[in-house]
Amino acid sequence: MFKRWFVHNNAKNTSTTAYHHGNDHLIELRQVVKTYHNAAGGFTALNDVSVSIDTGEFVAIIGKSGSGKSTLINMVTGIDRPTSGDVLVGDTAVHLLNEGQIASWRGRTIGVVFQFFQLLPVLTVLENVILPMHLCHRYTPQQRQERAMHLLEQMEMTEHAHKLPAALSGGQQQRVAIARSLSNDPPIIVADEPTGNLDSKTADSIFDLFTNLVSNGKTIVMVTHDQDLAQRVTRAIVVADGEIVDDTSDQSADTTGDIASSALEVARA
Repeated sequence: MFKRWFVHNNAKNTSTTAYHHGNDHLIELRQVVKTYHNAAGGFTALNDVSVSIDTGEFVAIIGKSGSGKSTLINMVTGIDRPTSGDVLVGDTAVHLLNEGQIASWRGRTIGVVFQFFQLLPVLTVLENVILPMHLCHRYTPQQRQERAMHLLEQMEMTEHAHKLPAALSGGQQQRVAIARSLSNDPPIIVADEPTGNLDSKTADSIFDLFTNLVSNGKTIVMVTHDQDLAQRVTRAIVVADGEIVDDTSDQSADTTGDIASSALEVARA
């Protein structure tokens, strides 16, 4: 469904070809520590975390509130910086970029989907999808319009293109947010609880969209508390107290589902 638009910006397809910084995987976190400091002292959100994710994986990050899972994906997106350790994404050492470089890199490389959609309320649906292309100087104005409409078509949202976000339901806004995350054809989609505010039927349709994207070469890293969805990904990484305590990367799909289920039960406790 998405193939026509997503063929020119995919990362290397195998884990046998090293990237510029010696990483063999699309995403590598190496001994990452993240400590936050405030008046009460220091709090370590990530403690010596190392993880690798390859092109085409659909990964769920699972853990209870405060476990460090959102901090982990914020390392990948460059939204936050490690206190120590390396964050490598493709050919980029993200931890070495300055703020201006990170913004430009993120716009081209990673599509971010938030739990609360984060659509600009004064822009129409179409304008929200076009905006990342404009900010990153991608495509001509005519191509931006055409591409945005095509993405909205894939999300079944073309009839709402000229509405403001406030006129849409939560599920519709999330579909627009996914379309926006795909605007610049990034190889990676990072989603933080993308179905957290949606009913089960709508959440299931959003998950199907993600699955379709993975089948067309995208890599998706998703934080989730949804047990049903977590059991359907290709890999589950369980985070507790700032450390990775389980990873199904080398296990069967059935085992992935069992670990995801157990982790989510713990998270609810």
